[in-house]
Order: sequence, then C-alpha cells, then structure tokens
Amino acid sequence: MKRQIRILAIDDAPFTFTDTYTDVIGVVMRGGEYLECVLRSQIDVDGLNATTVCREMINKSKHRQQLKAVLLDGIAMGGFNIINIDELFAAFHIPIITVTRDKPDFHKMKRALQKNFPDWEDRWELISKGELHQVQTRYNPLSVQHIGVSLEEAKEIITLSTIRGVLPEPLRVAHLIASGITKGESYGKA
Repeated sequence: MKRQIRILAIDDAPFTFTDTYTDVIGVVMRGGEYLECVLRSQIDVDGLNATTVCREMINKSKHRQQLKAVLLDGIAMGGFNIINIDELFAAFHIPIITVTRDKPDFHKMKRALQKNFPDWEDRWELISKGELHQVQTRYNPLSVQHIGVSLEEAKEIITLSTIRGVLPEPLRVAHLIASGITKGESYGKA
C-alpha cells in the first residue's frame, strides 16, 4: 500500500446534550503527513442523520475519486447519531474504518439506548453489527471495526497514517479542528 494514500477522517465537535446540533469536521490527508482539505457540516445531537452527512461529505469532496479509506471516530457522532458503515461502503466502495481509543462498554450503551430512545433497537442493531477488533499500536490498542478491507489492510492503513501517539493523524487533526472551532482552542486527547 502506498504511504501517501488519500484518507478522509471524520470527527464530531464537542457538544452538550442540550445542544440541537454539533459540527462535523472531515479532513483529507495523504497518509498521515500532508493535509489537503478540510470539510465541515453539521449533525443533529442524538439524531438520525450522521450517515447522510458522512455520505454528503464524501460525495462533495473534490478528492472523492482518490480516496482510499474513510476513518471515523467511532460508530456514533453527536451522542447516539449512529453511522451505518455498510451503507457508506455500499454507496462509494471505499473502505470504512471506525477507530476508538477505548473499547466501548456495550452493556452501558444498550441501557442508555433503551432508556432514552423509542427506536433503540434500530440504533442498537447498527452499533452491534460487525465485529470489533483490538488493534495494537506502538502505545495502546485501538478498537476498530472495518468494511471493504481485511483486518490486516485496516491495520496497515492505521499504521501508515499514525505519526505519533495512538490515533491516526487524519483523525487527530479532525479532532483538533473540531474542538478548536467549537471551544476557541483545541483540547482533549488528540
């Protein structure tokens, strides 16, 4: 795999559950070394439009034809606005990889869904389908779900795009931009 493959990483901005919406930032990078593009959109907090917004970001990017992978900061954005990664892959045939620092507590997530959402079963189905893998990085393991590439290829994409620390650089940059726009200065474990 080429070191300079174009990767689109998407992360949501910080929000509170009293917010109606939150920003979503996408960055296109060559591997983890060269930032080419920043995209911005919005999703509803705890809404149902994360998949649509991600699809629109991919479709509207001038780099769409050159994208070799999409990295998502987890399967959900803006709380429980769940991304249907199967639908994203079917629309573009670009590998989709979700990445999270910490292994999700599925029991806790399911209880929160049951308590707060009448459509909790639909959301839970999207969260729980597909296998979650632990991928060891130089520092800490990441929890990864993938479609459109093998686990080994997903690991290779993560490794080639990780410069320092744990997260792939495109996700780290998307996080920094998203938190900087929202809070005035970037923060957090990016």
